[in-house]
Amino acid sequence: MKNLFAEFGRSIVATLFFAVILCGVYPLVVYGAGKLFFPHQADGSLLVDKSGAVRGSALLAQNFTGAKYFHPRPSAAGANGFDASASSGSNLGPTSTNLFAAMAQRISDYRAENNLATNTPVPADAVTASASGLDPHITPANAELQIPRVAKARGISEDKLRELVRQNTSGRDLGLFGEPRVNVMTLNFALDQK
Repeated sequence: MKNLFAEFGRSIVATLFFAVILCGVYPLVVYGAGKLFFPHQADGSLLVDKSGAVRGSALLAQNFTGAKYFHPRPSAAGANGFDASASSGSNLGPTSTNLFAAMAQRISDYRAENNLATNTPVPADAVTASASGLDPHITPANAELQIPRVAKARGISEDKLRELVRQNTSGRDLGLFGEPRVNVMTLNFALDQK
């Protein structure tokens, strides 16, 4: 019986020790290292305007619908999309008639809002939601098709807009992984700051 209480005491001490290390010390070390080596990312990659107001995060898309903005990928997160508390995809598969109908409508809407011919190919990312529903990136092809609409709405030249798109385009990670992508959040933020 005495041995049982000794083991029980050691178990409690070990549990408390690991609780302090794993629930206190380790998170503080990781947070401190993040703040030291990656301060902007550790703070959420916030986009702060000239007045000091936070306008969003470079990591999370928002629903831009106006003609003067580049539009992100569609979102299935939440009832109206872009709800960070309901981040998810639609879970509709390739044989889903609902997915087919939604994509057909999105293709039609995309062509209409960007004044494209009915036979103009539409990039897949313009009509399909990301897995999280909050992806702030679009393909350069998607951005290129939106340039004339945004340039006309803002009254700036398409060449200046192309340069701004290029400045907000990231290449492949480590030069190998992924595809080039345009961050819609930073691009629209830069447009509003001009």
